[in-house]
Amino acid sequence: MGELVEIVDSLENKVSKLLHRLELLQKANSNLKTELEKAQQENIQEKQIAKEWEEKYNSLKLANSMLGSNTNKTEAKLKINTLIRELDVCIAKLAD
Repeated sequence: MGELVEIVDSLENKVSKLLHRLELLQKANSNLKTELEKAQQENIQEKQIAKEWEEKYNSLKLANSMLGSNTNKTEAKLKINTLIRELDVCIAKLAD
């Protein structure tokens, strides 16, 4: 009978340790999920900032080519032609 009590005590001890370990792992998992969400949010913000800088760069490049720079004249002409076509479409829709 003493052996049975020792086995039960041992099992209780092991279950208690497992439950404690489960609790610690759940807390760690929760912390990791929070960190992941924060990192994903930062990633979205960084992508937005990069997109804004890219748009600024493209605007500066276009302005530079319009000021007489030879490097991007073709690109500027294409952009102007696209804008003119878009204006023509808008005018045509207004005329209807």
